[in-house]
Amino acid sequence: MNRDVKSVAEKPAVAPSSEVRRWSSVAALVPGVALCALGATVALVAGQFTSAVSPLLIAIVAGAVLVNTVALPVKLQPGLAFSAKRLLRVGIALLGLQLMFSDIIGLGWGVIAVVVAIVFLGIAGTMYAGKLLGLSWTQRILIACGFSICGAAAVAAADGVVNAREEELLTAVALVVIFGTLMIPTIPWLTNAFGMSEIGAGMWAGGSIHEVAQVVAAGSALGATALGVATVVKLARVLMLAPVMAFLSIRQRAMVDNTAITKRPPLIPLFVVAFIGCMGLRSTGMLPNELLGLAKTVQTALLAAAMFALGLGVRLSVIRGVGARPFVLAAISTVWVATIAYVGVVLVS
Repeated sequence: MNRDVKSVAEKPAVAPSSEVRRWSSVAALVPGVALCALGATVALVAGQFTSAVSPLLIAIVAGAVLVNTVALPVKLQPGLAFSAKRLLRVGIALLGLQLMFSDIIGLGWGVIAVVVAIVFLGIAGTMYAGKLLGLSWTQRILIACGFSICGAAAVAAADGVVNAREEELLTAVALVVIFGTLMIPTIPWLTNAFGMSEIGAGMWAGGSIHEVAQVVAAGSALGATALGVATVVKLARVLMLAPVMAFLSIRQRAMVDNTAITKRPPLIPLFVVAFIGCMGLRSTGMLPNELLGLAKTVQTALLAAAMFALGLGVRLSVIRGVGARPFVLAAISTVWVATIAYVGVVLVS
């Protein structure tokens, strides 16, 4: 009897099953994801009352305001990290449903060449200027991608490949918001000063402004024709996200030693493949408008939740700690990309 009791007492505790561990991991995500869902909902509702500000920008600003005024509990962190990475990648993939290959080809080869030049020369020039300023490679590539391709989504996508430090990611996102917003009134003012046509003005807006929503805001001020041109040119820049991320992934793989324990990044990130696949689906013309409308709503909601999560990491103490050099690079990159776009517009016109 005593031996039986002793043997039972000495038995090790049964380890939790894989299913229990899985549900525990999911439960840990709920508080943070719920907060991001709430933030995205507020941003989407607020976006209904103004066409000048995107829900994504509202979400970033709302997150930044919240984190700098309220002490958030640590238990939110797993869900916030999940929203900032996983939800973002799904949202970027669904962004491909807004693009059709025919729309891009319809721009003409001259405009397509300008878009390619904006992205690659923009990244190259920003990387060089950042090197002269003494910034790290990862900080430079985040700013370069954000300012040359499609704003905060490109910053976060690049971070998913190169794994930059948290303060570098948050700094790049904050800079996109600040400088992209300043471009909204600046580009319309400059197009009037330069006497540009509405089509030329739309091309310049789409080729130089960082975020899609910022382009829409500026294009709306330029006229209906300019808005349409600006949106298509900007979406052509968004398409460049795929080859740039694939290039970065290949570079990261080459830098990781085959004998190292560190897991090598995929040859082409899965969300990039999904982005191209969604674009291919849209190009078939088989998807009903109702489904496309629903997909756009879901995509905006996912990106808004991800942007809110990123905004929650924009702490003023972190921004002050990085110094003035990233801000200098952001200003240089903004002027550089806008100059390339303007020269391109002049050449193709």
